[in-house]
Amino acid sequence: MRDPYEVLGVAKTASEAEIKKAFRSLAKKYHPDTKSGDKKKFQEVSAAYDVVGDKDKRAKFDAGQIDAQGNPKGFDPRAGGFHGFEQGFPFGQGGQQGGPGDFHFTWTGRGDKPGAGGGEGFRPEDLFADLFGGMGGGRGRRAQPQRGQDFEVETTVSFEEAANGGTRRVVLPNGEQLDVHIPTGLKDGQMIRLRGRGGAGRAGGPPGDVLIHVAVAPHPYFTRDGHDLKIDLPVTLKEAVLGGKVPVRTLTGTVSLSIPPGSNSGKVLRLKGKGIPGGGHERTGDLYVRLIVTLPDHDDTDLKRFAEHWHADYDPRK
Repeated sequence: MRDPYEVLGVAKTASEAEIKKAFRSLAKKYHPDTKSGDKKKFQEVSAAYDVVGDKDKRAKFDAGQIDAQGNPKGFDPRAGGFHGFEQGFPFGQGGQQGGPGDFHFTWTGRGDKPGAGGGEGFRPEDLFADLFGGMGGGRGRRAQPQRGQDFEVETTVSFEEAANGGTRRVVLPNGEQLDVHIPTGLKDGQMIRLRGRGGAGRAGGPPGDVLIHVAVAPHPYFTRDGHDLKIDLPVTLKEAVLGGKVPVRTLTGTVSLSIPPGSNSGKVLRLKGKGIPGGGHERTGDLYVRLIVTLPDHDDTDLKRFAEHWHADYDPRK
């Protein structure tokens, strides 16, 4: 047998983690039950790991006390009798020898079963679960239940849909179409999880979930702060000075807002309950209206004449 380090493709200075990683990769590649399986190479890889994957055996091999097959130097296994030395044990279907799924491991004769006693003995059942859990491959092994794949989907809803709720159709990676309920008050970036609607489980495992990442499109007028809404409302100079009623947009339609006389630009008025509808234990938000005193965008002779004859006795810059 070749040098076990060479078989595994690692340096003699490799760490235990590096050796284990190399073995896992090669074992998966050459396992006889896989498409690219190669029984001889798999057995060679397993035997190599049996030597350098065990802390005690590796030390003995590096010190020249045992050979690449794990036998004491100068010992001829054909002469018979191991007598307390490291014994080979083939694992096949039902513990019998032979078959394309056979593993060959060794353990020291200091315990009743592999791994019993000193050193880092091997437990084939642990290795099967570690390497091939859920794959269902190999004779005499029971496939491990495996949860189905989660499907992730992205979708964009309108500002109104996110606020008031609704239904949105999405297409899953497997081509299936689902009508998804959009909850009232959904926030930008929120994820909706549909449990059990993802990929099918294997070997009796549960199905995966559908994870829908939802983006909310911006609104041309409203901005959102939690469940509250904000909007800028242009008003004329006359409305700001004398007050009056002006129309203002809300999520549910247009309402009339009373402007107090002498309202400055930037003054904020509140419309209670006109924000994002509450859901569950959350309150319904309010709509905050910021007044923006706006002059006409064309020449206004009357306004100019008024300004020229108006003697203000205050300085707003103070």
